[in-house]
Amino acid sequence: MIEVTTGSAAERVEASLRRSIIALDVLPGTRLSEQEIAVRHGVSRQPVREAFIGLSRTRLVEVRPQRGTVVTKISVPRLMQARFVREAIETAVVRRACETFDPTSRRRIDDLVALQAERAAAGDHAGFQRADTLFHAALAEGAGCALAWESVQDVKAHLDRACQLTLADPATMLPLVEQHRAILAGLDARDPEAATEAMRHHLWEIVRALPRAEARYPDLFE
Repeated sequence: MIEVTTGSAAERVEASLRRSIIALDVLPGTRLSEQEIAVRHGVSRQPVREAFIGLSRTRLVEVRPQRGTVVTKISVPRLMQARFVREAIETAVVRRACETFDPTSRRRIDDLVALQAERAAAGDHAGFQRADTLFHAALAEGAGCALAWESVQDVKAHLDRACQLTLADPATMLPLVEQHRAILAGLDARDPEAATEAMRHHLWEIVRALPRAEARYPDLFE
């Protein structure tokens, strides 16, 4: 019998692999097995191949004909490009937010910052990262440009992998909470220059932390 592969099966596999790659549950340099992943997800190999193609578009994996599929190592030049794109978009978002911002989103952001501080103090990296993502998404939503945040997701994946290496304890996470508060202070003051500078400083944190990560985990970098 010929199996009809649905897009949703490939999308589920791709989303699962993407989460595992970003969380470094699957390390850079790992060779991925079509058969093993198909069995794990209860699908044929075709959805897995489609998932590999999707992940290759965002350069999280490299599909090598006749040689298999490998999780790409962390590339510093790619990280710098990703940071540049994210800065261009998110500084524009906070400028817009200084002009108009939804009050409901603003109240929600306070809750997210409080949650992030709580997770940082507890050393909960995964919870901290979830709250961080929701913070930036709420900024874009509140400014009326949610699509801007959606456009960041692919490049953000490369930054998030590096963040797994650089945000190891409360001492590295808590300063980011204060940076979020500085962004909000600029927004509340309707000061686009202050908000933009605070966002730019925040997004440069990964650049400041990278040398330590490279020195500690050289095998994970190109």
